Amino acid sequence: MGAGILEAFERVKDQIGFCGIWCGSCVVGNGTLRELTRRYEETTKAYGLQEWAPKDFDYAEFSKGLSAISDIPLCPGCLSGGGRDDCEIRACALSKNLDDCSQCPEPEKCEHAEILAKMRSGARAAGLFVKAGDEDREELLDRWSAALKRGWPCCVLFMNGG
Repeated sequence: MGAGILEAFERVKDQIGFCGIWCGSCVVGNGTLRELTRRYEETTKAYGLQEWAPKDFDYAEFSKGLSAISDIPLCPGCLSGGGRDDCEIRACALSKNLDDCSQCPEPEKCEHAEILAKMRSGARAAGLFVKAGDEDREELLDRWSAALKRGWPCCVLFMNGG
C-alpha cells in the first residue's frame, strides 16, 4: 500500500465538518476508494480478466472506468477547503463562530434543518460517522478511528501489504 493512502487519511482524520460528518470516515477523502480501485485493477489484470471475461464484457471500458475512479481527487475535507463551495451549513456555522452545528444555541430555529438532516442521513447510509450531539470530540475521534480500522471498507487503509 502506498504511503499516499495513509497520508490521505492523516489529512482528514481529525476533521469533523460543520455538519457533524467525520471526514475521516469518507472513502473519497481518506483514500479508501482510491486504494480499493487500485487493488481491484491489479487483481483483474493479474487474473487476466481481459482474456477470459464474457464476450459482452467490454474490458477497455471497464478499465477506463477504474482509471476514472482512481483519478478522482482526494477530498481535503471541508475544514481544509473541500466540499461544496456554497455549503449553507459551513456558512451558517462560520457566521455564528461554531465548530459544528451541535454547538448551535438555537437548533429549533435552524433554517437549514432539512438539508442538514438529508446530509447526515445520506452520510450514515453510506457508512460515514456523524456527530449527533455535544459529545467530546477527542473521545469520538478515538472511538470512530477504532471502528474504522475494524470495519469494511476503510479497514483496507490499515492492512499491511498491498
